[in-house]
Amino acid sequence: MKKLLLFSLLIVFLFPLDANSQSGRIKKRKNKKTEKNATKEPETKAKTPVYTDFVKKDTKTAEGLFKVHENKDTFLYEIPKSFLGKEMLLVTRIKEIPADLGGGYVNAGSKINTQVIVWEQYKNKIFLKVKSYNAIANDSLPIYKSVKANNLEPIIYAFDVKSENEDATAILVDVTKFFSTDVKAITGLPAYFRKTYKVRKLDTDRSFIRSIKSYPKNIEVVQDFTFDADEPPSNLSTNTITMRINQSMILLPEKPMMSRVYDKRVGYFSLGNVDYNSEALKADSKRYIKRWRLEPKDEAAYNRGELVEPKKPIVYYLDPATPIKLRKYIKQGVDDWQKVFETAGFKNAIMAKMPPTKEEDPEFSMEDVRYSSIRYVASTTRNAVGPSVSDPRSGEILESDIIWYHNHLRSYRNRYLLETGAANPSARTLKTSDEEIGDMMRMVIAHEVGHALGLPHNMAASFAYPTDSLRSGDFTQKNGIAATIMDYARYNYVAQPGDKNIRFIRQLGPYDHYSINWGYRKIPNIDTPEAEVKTLDKWIEEKADNPIYRFGGERFDPSAQTEGIGNDQVKASSYGIKNLKIVAKNLPNWTSNQTNDYEDLSELYGELLSVWNRYVGHVAGNIGGVYEFNKKPSQSGNIYVPVTKSKQKESLNWLQKNVFETQDWLLDQNILNKIDEAGYIETMSRYQNRFLRTLLNSKTLKRMMDAEVIQENNYAAVDMISDLRSGIFSETSSTKNVAIYRRNLQKSFISNLNSLMNDASVKNTDISSIVRGELTTLKYQLNSASKRAVNKITKYHYKDAIVMIDAILDPK
Repeated sequence: MKKLLLFSLLIVFLFPLDANSQSGRIKKRKNKKTEKNATKEPETKAKTPVYTDFVKKDTKTAEGLFKVHENKDTFLYEIPKSFLGKEMLLVTRIKEIPADLGGGYVNAGSKINTQVIVWEQYKNKIFLKVKSYNAIANDSLPIYKSVKANNLEPIIYAFDVKSENEDATAILVDVTKFFSTDVKAITGLPAYFRKTYKVRKLDTDRSFIRSIKSYPKNIEVVQDFTFDADEPPSNLSTNTITMRINQSMILLPEKPMMSRVYDKRVGYFSLGNVDYNSEALKADSKRYIKRWRLEPKDEAAYNRGELVEPKKPIVYYLDPATPIKLRKYIKQGVDDWQKVFETAGFKNAIMAKMPPTKEEDPEFSMEDVRYSSIRYVASTTRNAVGPSVSDPRSGEILESDIIWYHNHLRSYRNRYLLETGAANPSARTLKTSDEEIGDMMRMVIAHEVGHALGLPHNMAASFAYPTDSLRSGDFTQKNGIAATIMDYARYNYVAQPGDKNIRFIRQLGPYDHYSINWGYRKIPNIDTPEAEVKTLDKWIEEKADNPIYRFGGERFDPSAQTEGIGNDQVKASSYGIKNLKIVAKNLPNWTSNQTNDYEDLSELYGELLSVWNRYVGHVAGNIGGVYEFNKKPSQSGNIYVPVTKSKQKESLNWLQKNVFETQDWLLDQNILNKIDEAGYIETMSRYQNRFLRTLLNSKTLKRMMDAEVIQENNYAAVDMISDLRSGIFSETSSTKNVAIYRRNLQKSFISNLNSLMNDASVKNTDISSIVRGELTTLKYQLNSASKRAVNKITKYHYKDAIVMIDAILDPK
């Protein structure tokens, strides 16, 4: 008991139990906390960012369409509120490129994407949206709401509103992340490149904004992007693709240019939409041509028929990288169109200039969308292109960049030698004169300018001239070799040795004047596209019976073939091959004997085969061919007219002689044993089989059978295949041995018939019946021929062919 009492007193001594014990201590702590809080200053709210937090004294500001502010590596757009909802064009193009990206057909200046964009505000966000013009309706009509609801515009990026300017008329957004990360909508590396080069990701440490410049009507952004890629197009060991991209944002005109209705009887690039304004029982599909906005300075004088300068001419700036000796030819290729535009009532409508120097204009840039250019690209690609950027609301061409690849002139030199060398002594050299090369370049540039003006290829134009007129010096000097520069009629291969004063190189023609007048002449007192149609129809119908003014380019139409000239393909190709035989015989003298090596001989022999292939193709196109003459119902005559039976039979006979008979002149041992150790047989077989496939093609045969229905005395498909068989197997009617090229050809014929039998599209047509009948007949021929064959390989060949036929007729 004493011990327990002593312990209790000890506890009391150590832990006094008074009024301020347990509950009292808690109360004291609360009071202390309250006192502490009472002495602390009240918390202030977070400060709202203001304009000067972003635009400081040391901020670099560029004035223009939007103010662009730069703080070290941060870029901000100051977007005027008046520009929210306004339509702009965003053009993504390559500024600089790694070697071999795109296989040689993508280069510095290539356009990757074009899209209409709008900036819109929603609460404290700014959305960048892509707008489409595939479907349209007036906003005053009820259906406009449905068009909007069924064509929701995608948001490609959302920006936080950072602040407003001092008078609250503009909004600040930070665009740094948008332009320095991999945003697919504006990428310079599309999906097919990513797949080809096995691109993994963008490396943000090696990607950044190089510059943003603001101009009065556009903003130009230059980005450096580096991607990790397993199979880059060049520098494989780096596993890297680095490219420089240019983004052009262009303010579209407040009032779109009045469109001009597209008409397939005159060639123009076009754009279309579905118009829901129509009161008809369905929406209208409408198309409008692409063209520059040319407006006369003096409209009254223009309407009186006087030549008038446009308010804003079309100006092309030459790339400073263009070799000096070539500049005048490029300039001429542009300026040649001045005379053409005079037909449409405009003088000095188009011109080429050298770009201003740094002193004249330090801000000038070839990427600035205000300037059109002709770029000279250091590339081994042999080509030139003439793309343009247009307003999708109206078809107005806003800018274009024609691209010339450095090695393209080599192709022109080679073809000049091959196609004109027999009749043109100045072409018989590898060192073509500067003037002739310059004239070729001038015409290529003129062709590409035509594209940039809105004109597509017109392959029917070369068919307008009688073939024999191309052997006349007076005719060719005046009219050229085709009715337009927009045809692929590069050289006069018809002219023969001894023909005098011949023009061998193409030039602009009467169709160019006609099409530019149709597309660009301003029609007075007209304020809607539809109101113009009556006048436009009249211009076409006035010249409808003259082949010089015809437009065409369908593959099934033999009068509209690539590289053809003259209105008789059989005659033109006969002249061409006659010349080519002379060239082939002299090719070593004009190449290897001059250079003391075989590189040029090998290159030109390969291209000689391609030239022969083109000449043959022009004739083959007649078989199963259908001419297309575009018309409106107000015009008389049919649109589709099959090639006559006599022309088709003539063409097949020509092919038997110039293709399916072995072309020994193409197998010159003086050439072949200098350039390759083997492959001659395979090469010849490949070309011959190409034309067998052309003739024994289901589409060709179906057109022939359709023609039997709509035209009397047509060349029937069954007769064509029978004639083809008789010619290819002509040896079976004699004791003649079959040479190796013919043996291969005959096997190819059987293989092509087998392909037709297995073509699902012919199962319920006469084609399968014809094939079966021809194979049965051929088997009988081969059985008879095999009994009288002279040499062993011919006998073996016939037996083998019979086995092939049996396998087709009875696969089991």
